[in-house]
Formats: sequence, C-alpha cells, structure tokens
Amino acid sequence: MSAININKNNFQNEIMDSEKTVLLDFWAPWCAPCRMVVPIIEEIASERPDIKVGKINVDEQPELASKFGIMSIPTLVVMKNGKIVTKVSGARPKKAILEML
Repeated sequence: MSAININKNNFQNEIMDSEKTVLLDFWAPWCAPCRMVVPIIEEIASERPDIKVGKINVDEQPELASKFGIMSIPTLVVMKNGKIVTKVSGARPKKAILEML
C-alpha cells in the first residue's frame, strides 16, 4: 500500500476515524528535506500494513496545516484514536520514524 494524499475532504474518514495508527507527513514539493523523506514514508507505507500513512501538502491544505500548528516542514505526526501521540519537525532517518510508531 502507498501513502494516501490527505485533504480536508477525506481527513475525517481517513485519519480521524481510522482504527489504525496513523503517520502523517506534512510536506511541500519545493522543500528539499521533504523530498528526502518521501522514499522513507513510501517504504513504511508498503512495509507496514498495520499503519495508515498519509501525506498532507501544506500549500494545498493550509487549513489542515494550521489545525496541526505546522510551523516548519517536513513535520511528522503520529496519531492514535484521533489524537496526536508524537509530533516532530525535520527530516528523520527510517529508524527514527519507526521508533515514533
């Protein structure tokens, strides 16, 4: 499975109502550190069917970025049962992202 593009229309169904742990990647196409994280996020999405992985483009979804208080990107957010468990900014290696989960 690959990461799901999240927007304000599918946010409630895909993220808030998810029974799985969710990993959200807040990113933008012009952000070099974001592009470094993309292959890692996609790997996790394909290797971990127990985790729902979503990507939120902050330029296209400013309301969601604001809702999560995103000040810099990339920002990774782990959610369980609709609540934020962990939130970190900056590119991270795969091992560090897996430890967040």
